[in-house]
Amino acid sequence: MVWTIFVILLVLWLLGFFAFHVTSGLIHLILVVAVIVLILGLVRRGP
Repeated sequence: MVWTIFVILLVLWLLGFFAFHVTSGLIHLILVVAVIVLILGLVRRGP
C-alpha cells in the first residue's frame, strides 16, 4: 500500500517538475513526507 502511494507521488512529482513548475514544490514536499513516513515505518517494524 505504501509503495503504491510512493510510486503515485513520484510520478506526480515528475509531472509537476517538468510540466507544472509552480505546483512541483508542493508535490515535492508531499513526496518528502511520504519518504519520511516510509522510513519511519521500516524502522519501527524492526527485524
